[in-house]
Amino acid sequence: MMQMRLATTADKAQVLDMAQARCDWLERNGLESWRDAVDDLVAQCDNPAGDVWVLVDDEHGVVGQMVVQDQGPPWGWTAAERAEAALYLSGSITDPAFRGRKPGTAMAWWAVDRAARLGLPWVRRHCHFLGVARYNQTQGFELVRTEQRTHTRLYMMARRAERLDLSPWFGAEASVRSGTL
Repeated sequence: MMQMRLATTADKAQVLDMAQARCDWLERNGLESWRDAVDDLVAQCDNPAGDVWVLVDDEHGVVGQMVVQDQGPPWGWTAAERAEAALYLSGSITDPAFRGRKPGTAMAWWAVDRAARLGLPWVRRHCHFLGVARYNQTQGFELVRTEQRTHTRLYMMARRAERLDLSPWFGAEASVRSGTL
């Protein structure tokens, strides 16, 4: 089984291994790598803002990491959208060795369920690559718009919050196990 919990400094070594494995996978598959950002991803484990979460497998340790905030970036969303309560996801990374278990979906759906439990109507996210946007759409996110930044295009995505069955990842006692749902 798995659980979502806040990242801690003690997670740094596992996040480093996971991020390097993801970069290796991206490069082997001819995709743009995050290798230049690995140190920043690892440093997020210090988590001073309390907004970095890790997906932990009972047997294998950290298999995913994601930033979950209650305020989105100042760009990419309209003033009306920014005024609506939402969880904002960014910086999702997973261990490619666990692809078959869909850890990215587990983290996204956990956030959708968490937003519903918190009474928030939306989960929003952005990503830098069309392929990732398409993957996010398989998780129920809709493309709201694209935003051209100075050197990159961002895909702004949203999904209504709702209670979801997370038992395939977190077991029947998901809310008891994680203590954070």
